[in-house]
Amino acid sequence: MKLDALAAAAGQQPIDYQKLVFDYRPHADQRAAAPARHPVVVVGAGPVGLALAIDLAQQQVPVVLLDNDHKLSTGSRAICFSKRSLEIFDRLGCGQPMADKGVSWKVGRVFLRGDELYSFDLLPEDGHARPAFVNLQQYYVEGFLAERAAALPLIDVRWQNKVIDVVQEEGHALLTIETPDGPYALQADWVAACDGSRSALRQLLGQESHGRVFRDRFLIADVKMEVDFPAERWFWFDPDFHRNQSVLLHRQPDGVWRIDFQLGWDADPEAEKRPENIMPRVRALLDASPFKGAEFSLEWASVYTFACQRMDAFRHGRVLFAGDAAHGVSPFGARGANSGLQDAENLAWKLAAVLRAQAPDALLDSYAREREMAADENILNSTRATDFITPKSEVSRLFRDAVLRLARRHEFARRLVNSGRLSVPATLHDSVLNTVDVDAFDGRMVPGAVAADAPVVLSDGRAGWLLHRLGATQFSVLVFGEGAGAQASLSALAEADLPLQVECVPLDAAHALAAARYDAQEGTTYLLRPDQHVCARWRRPTAAAVRAAYDRALARI
Repeated sequence: MKLDALAAAAGQQPIDYQKLVFDYRPHADQRAAAPARHPVVVVGAGPVGLALAIDLAQQQVPVVLLDNDHKLSTGSRAICFSKRSLEIFDRLGCGQPMADKGVSWKVGRVFLRGDELYSFDLLPEDGHARPAFVNLQQYYVEGFLAERAAALPLIDVRWQNKVIDVVQEEGHALLTIETPDGPYALQADWVAACDGSRSALRQLLGQESHGRVFRDRFLIADVKMEVDFPAERWFWFDPDFHRNQSVLLHRQPDGVWRIDFQLGWDADPEAEKRPENIMPRVRALLDASPFKGAEFSLEWASVYTFACQRMDAFRHGRVLFAGDAAHGVSPFGARGANSGLQDAENLAWKLAAVLRAQAPDALLDSYAREREMAADENILNSTRATDFITPKSEVSRLFRDAVLRLARRHEFARRLVNSGRLSVPATLHDSVLNTVDVDAFDGRMVPGAVAADAPVVLSDGRAGWLLHRLGATQFSVLVFGEGAGAQASLSALAEADLPLQVECVPLDAAHALAAARYDAQEGTTYLLRPDQHVCARWRRPTAAAVRAAYDRALARI
């Protein structure tokens, strides 16, 4: 299927994304006498590469997107997509299909043997457009992103185009690309390497990822069964049906359930993937749960090893690394795909600003620093979860087991249980793009934080959401209030004379939650980057302060 045919088919009939095959099509660049030059070449059409290409195209940057395959991912793979990822998808124009298809959830339950220790709620407060998480097979995410990409004429997706060489030259990178019709060359002002954990670009540049590989293996089994049970995350420590190991259960769309079985380091990966070995494990789980007697079929299986690693640096000249190509974490906590999507939104607006000559290429150094910091935070949380789930010494196991026993009755012990701290967006506290507060504020909306959503009333009187009112591709400003203080802030913004989307948020009952989340008073003003991170805030801004914060956020000063 051609990508434009996919766009035409979208919404008309169900698409089987697991069977979808994209056509290889020769391009005029392959016949050019000299290598064609493009502003951005993105390598890898997975969730991160597709998201980055869409974000750039929405900012009027032409993108060539190369993928060495001709189909979407096989099996469910990444399934837990966070509220922040859904907010990113909203900005990219495909959030609603994701939310509609996905299984929304926010409650998790933790068990020891057959007893429930406690439950937790990942989004206990109301007033958010999106749920804490949706479970959605990765091929659906890629499919919805591919449909959106097909609708954007500035994206040129080239399937079965494999990068086999990259040379950094003055002012550009030179790529050699292998196709069914033979090799050809492209020049790119900038290259984004989104080609996964086995990144060919990382190897071509002689780079490596460093970190820990944990001596344990887990089996993923996707089973299909029709059962009436709430969408929750269930995690067992040492269950009777799988003694001395851990098990995780998640519900997915289409009646598919993801089960992760801890196997131990000595397990034979190939033997464990055989249906005759998987089926008894699944039957034992079902017979010890509310699913007893349920019929099921095996859809997909894989065995993986925990690893927490990253590249030393995410920028290498004109090549910038994102997603699994740059960093990898163990899957408990859903930090892999979600952090990769945050990489993409961080990189997109910075590439666009540099290409438009609105910012120096030092702005791209801030991409590397910010996302390296975020990767370190994810790796730390993932490593702690892995060490708790799979203790590496007898002392560690004794500690873990004591914590689990105490968690039956004591709240303090529950805070020590770690079955995977679920993904949250990184707060970029130390970013050089932030403007330090000069006024006193309470709450989480510090410079570097992702803007919080809240219900608002739109200009036409309808109810809506704060994040939906922000610009998808430009800096935005929130001004709270309608009185003299707000008017003074608006006057300062007008005097600053910058290309900002300004949104006014009244201080009334309809907007009380927004005001509370931003600790807003009359005239309070927030400057937000295109990726919706706070970069500055004031109780009463001046034109000079706004201009300085804007320049700092673009790495001009």
